[in-house]
Amino acid sequence: MNAKVARRRLHAPKATRLFVLDTNVLLHDPTSLFRFQEHDIYLPILVLEELDAHKKGNSETARNARQVSRFLDELINRHIAQKNNGIASGIALAPPNAPSGAFQASGLLFLQTDLIPPSTLPFLSTRTDNQILAIVKHLGAQHPERDVFLVTKDINMRIKAQALNLNAEDYFTDKVLEDSDLLYTGATELPQDFWDTHGKGMESWQLGGHTLYRVSGPLTTALHLNEMVYLERTGEAPFYATVKEIDAKGVVLQTIKDYTHAKNAVWGITARNREQNFALNLLMNPEIDLVTMAGQAGTGKTLLTLAAGLMLALEFKKYSEIIITRVTIPVGEDIGFLPGTEEEKMTPWMGALEDNLEVLHHTEEDAGAWGRAATRDLLRAHIKIKSLNFMRGRTFVKKFLIIDEAQNLTSKQMKTLITRAGPGTKVVCLGNLAQIDTPYLTEGSSGLTYVVDRMKDWKHAGHITLARGERSRLSDYASEAL
Repeated sequence: MNAKVARRRLHAPKATRLFVLDTNVLLHDPTSLFRFQEHDIYLPILVLEELDAHKKGNSETARNARQVSRFLDELINRHIAQKNNGIASGIALAPPNAPSGAFQASGLLFLQTDLIPPSTLPFLSTRTDNQILAIVKHLGAQHPERDVFLVTKDINMRIKAQALNLNAEDYFTDKVLEDSDLLYTGATELPQDFWDTHGKGMESWQLGGHTLYRVSGPLTTALHLNEMVYLERTGEAPFYATVKEIDAKGVVLQTIKDYTHAKNAVWGITARNREQNFALNLLMNPEIDLVTMAGQAGTGKTLLTLAAGLMLALEFKKYSEIIITRVTIPVGEDIGFLPGTEEEKMTPWMGALEDNLEVLHHTEEDAGAWGRAATRDLLRAHIKIKSLNFMRGRTFVKKFLIIDEAQNLTSKQMKTLITRAGPGTKVVCLGNLAQIDTPYLTEGSSGLTYVVDRMKDWKHAGHITLARGERSRLSDYASEAL
C-alpha cells in the first residue's frame, strides 16, 4: 500500500488525535480500546504479537490479554458483517455490548496493514519498543495534519519518545484522582464556632444510647454518609459523631461509641487516638458492610481489624470465620517456589498477621501458658488464609473478609474480590498508598483509591484514614526522618 493511499485512509480533522497504544496499556486495562472518545487508535502488529505472547496462563495479565483479543475479534467481525470496506479504512470503536463503565467511543481503530520502512529510523529497528517508536515517527511524518501520540505505561519509553521529539503520554483514564492529597479521608473537623452557629434551635433526640442532631447549612453539603465529624474543644469533652442520614433538610449526626475507654475494649484493644476510635466504630457497626482503611505502617490498621473480627466472630457469633487475603508481591528478590498447601504457601506473606496475633494473645495474661496456648489454637481455627489466585467464582457467606495490602490491587481486582461477598459478609480493605509495589499502579489509579472514591456515598460503606503511628517513638520518628 503506497503512502498516498495511507494518508487518505488516515486523514482526519486536526481536532481528533491518533493514539498509538503500547502493549502495556492494553494489558493494564483491556477496556482502554473504548476510552478515547472521538479520537482514533492505531495498533502496530508488534503489539498484537506481544498480546499473543502474554495470553497463556491464569494470571491477571493473561486474562487481560485474552480479553483484548476478544474485543478485537468482536469489532472486526461486526465490521465485516456490516459489509463495510476493508479493515484498512478503519473499524468503528463502538461494540454492540460495550464494557461496563467504558466510554461510548466514536473514533476508529486502525490495525497496521503495511510494513513501516526500516529506513525511517535505522537505529530503532532492534527492540520491540524501538520499533513502535519508529512507527509513531513514521505516522507523524506521513500524516502531518494529525497529532500522533504514543500512549504507554513505560516511563523509559516515554523518555525515549521525548528525546526523539515524539508526543508521548501515560494512560491516565484509570486514575481516580490526579493528586492523592484529594483522597477522601473519611473525617472532617467542624469549625470552632459550630455550636454557636448551629446550637440554637438544633433538633436533637436520643436513640439506642446515642444522641442524634439534625444540622443544616452550607457545611452539610460537603459531607458523606458514615463520614466522621469531630470538634476538639478546649476545656470540654471532644465532640465525635458520624453522618447517619442526608436528606433535603440537611444531615443527621449521631454520636459514636468511645472505644478509647477500657470498658469498651475490643478483644482487649482500646483506641489510642481519634482516628482509631473512628475505625473501631466502623468495624463494629453491623450496618457497615464495607470498611476501607488507609494509613502508614504502624497506624494500627491490621491490629484493629483483627481485634474487631475476633470479637464479632467469637464473642458475638456474627461471622463464622475470618478470611485474610493479600497480594503476594515481594519487597526484595523473590525466594522462589514455596511448598505446601495454599495456606502454607501464604504463611510467609502473613508476617503482619502473626505479629498482631501475638499482641492479641497477650491480652489474656491471667490465663497462664496453657490458657494462652488454647486461645492461640482457637484463634487460628477461626482464621483462614486464602490466595487471591483462587478467588474467582467463590461466594463468602457470613464471613469477615480482610483484604490486606489493597493498595497493590487494580480496580478490576478489587471489584472481583468485593463481589465475592455473600449474605452476612463484611469486607475490610487495608492499605498504605505510599507503599505501592505493583508495576504501572500509582496512588491515583490504585484499586484502594478506586473503591474509596466510588463507595463513599453508599450508606453501608465507611472509610477512615489513620494518620498517627502507634508502634513506638522510634518508628514514628523514623517514618518522618528517613
